[in-house]
Amino acid sequence: MVHNKLKPCYYWFPLLFILACFVAPSWSKTEAEILLRFKDSLANYGSQLDDWNGSGPGPCDNPNWTGVRCFKGSVFGLKLENMGLTGVIDVDTLTGLQLLRTVSFMNNSFGGPFPEVKKLTSLRALYLAYNHYSGEIRNDGFTGMPALQRVFLAWNNFSGSIPKSLATLPSLFQLSLEQNHFEGRIPDFQQDFKQDGSFVNLAYNKLEGPIPYSLRKMNASFFEGNNLCGEPLPKCSSSRKKRTIIIIIVVAGSLVVLALIAAVSYILKDPAMASRFKKAEKKKPAGNVIMGKKEDQSSQHYRKLGEKVKLYFVRNDREKFQLQELLRASAEVLGSGSFGSSYKAVISSGEALVVKRFKQMNNVGKEEFREHMVRLGRLSHPNLLSLVAFYYRKEEKLLVSDFAPNGSLASHLHARRALGEPGLDWPTRLKIIKGVAKGLAYLYNELSNLTLPHGHLKSSNVLLNHTFDPLLSDYALLPVMNKEHAQQFMVAYKSPEFSQYDRTTRKTDVWSLGILILEMLTGKFPANYLRQGKGGNADLATWVNSVVREEWTGEVFDKDMKGTKNGEGEMLKLLKIGMGCCEWDIEKRWELREALERIEELKERDSDNVEDYSSYGSEGDVYSSRAVTDDEFSFSVQA
Repeated sequence: MVHNKLKPCYYWFPLLFILACFVAPSWSKTEAEILLRFKDSLANYGSQLDDWNGSGPGPCDNPNWTGVRCFKGSVFGLKLENMGLTGVIDVDTLTGLQLLRTVSFMNNSFGGPFPEVKKLTSLRALYLAYNHYSGEIRNDGFTGMPALQRVFLAWNNFSGSIPKSLATLPSLFQLSLEQNHFEGRIPDFQQDFKQDGSFVNLAYNKLEGPIPYSLRKMNASFFEGNNLCGEPLPKCSSSRKKRTIIIIIVVAGSLVVLALIAAVSYILKDPAMASRFKKAEKKKPAGNVIMGKKEDQSSQHYRKLGEKVKLYFVRNDREKFQLQELLRASAEVLGSGSFGSSYKAVISSGEALVVKRFKQMNNVGKEEFREHMVRLGRLSHPNLLSLVAFYYRKEEKLLVSDFAPNGSLASHLHARRALGEPGLDWPTRLKIIKGVAKGLAYLYNELSNLTLPHGHLKSSNVLLNHTFDPLLSDYALLPVMNKEHAQQFMVAYKSPEFSQYDRTTRKTDVWSLGILILEMLTGKFPANYLRQGKGGNADLATWVNSVVREEWTGEVFDKDMKGTKNGEGEMLKLLKIGMGCCEWDIEKRWELREALERIEELKERDSDNVEDYSSYGSEGDVYSSRAVTDDEFSFSVQA
């Protein structure tokens, strides 16, 4: 009887076995298996991903696999930057990582069409800048990604229209598409870009037409290098007026062509005229004005007055030359910033000079301007770019200074480099920051009556001579700048004290020095510099503070910074100095004197007593096994 009652139970075992066979394959793969399969789709990673293997610790064990970011034991992000990676980004495999929220493959060598990232529906941040992607991105390329906040696709070769699905992402507040080949009109972005740190950068594409209303509060530099109009750029002209102008140009061009054809025919038929024409052509001067190939009203003004009006030289130890000679010199455009355009001019003596045009100095009188320039001309220090001469005009001014052959610090930190081209090494960066601190201390001493002895200290205003010694430029210009323009663009007005209390102090330039130190150590551009007006919170400083407290300290340092072996301790000391200089609480912020003394003590290599630091395993390996404690870093930020 008992046996009969139990007998039906035996029939369940085969059924359970069959179910187990069907159910087992549907179990999700482990995150290690998913990442290893993803690794198989990559190429050219060398030994950089050796710790991605199935025999050792898991991806979120201690230590994490290279480039893997974890949260509560699960993979939260991938950061495989600056590795020279090729192959493909296997999005289908990545969909198996349920908590994946951020991916960054910046500064690699991925190419081909845009990956189908829309399959990663929970993604918050996508960083694919500085690669070789090309072709069009489908209009629905970002459909179904409601959480996506940051999209960085700059410095690729994308073409076609900007995908409309980008314009409808509900959470998007940072978009970087500059230096591509996007064309056509900008879609009507529906987001409200009012959040701190929000921006849409479309510079240097092939876009045309009016700027949408939702983007009109952006910085004008985000739209340069296109054929756009409307706020914040000049107003759009009417289409009727455009058609009229085009018709006039076409008709006039046709008449000119016909006239030239007739003239050439006449000359060829008359040997005497042909001979005279050739002689005249040989005598024709080949001048090239600083203002560019096409003369605007300003350049015409300078050319007319060039022989009558002289440059005002502020230094007696320099060879004098005429304004006319400067204007006729061969010129090269170096750049265009918030203050004005810069040109390299080589005069007849072979000397290379930089001429910078300023249009935002028209509220200061001629005598006041001259006195301030003469005062700047008296400054002499190995780490200052010397002012040579100036030209005054009510509408705009010319400042002439020496040429720095190695360009700006910003170009070495942030410009796209060829594969294998080295970045600035640690000894060079230390040398630069020591020189910057000395130059700033000299300004503090010589211009003690100014609240902001520099006022605009940033990496693009630190130039490098032939031995990579730093030269501070654009210093002490606040007294002659228009106040509104200064508060809109100058670095000092991005400081916490101006953001909170509308004031600057003698420690404001120290804050700028601190941000510059963090920029040099991390290789990251301070995003708050991109915003017009008040700078909001100190984005870079806040990020550094969070990393040194919550992650490995080595995550902070720029992976392009070679020559770091046995120098970790000194790098950490400089990191602490940078944090002390850009302390949010101005009462706790370091004085420049203290910062200078600490910087002067730094060495390229750690001292013999290295018990407190773990040295790097190999050259350029910037991962530390030691986190920084709260006692070592005390830094406050605005909540």
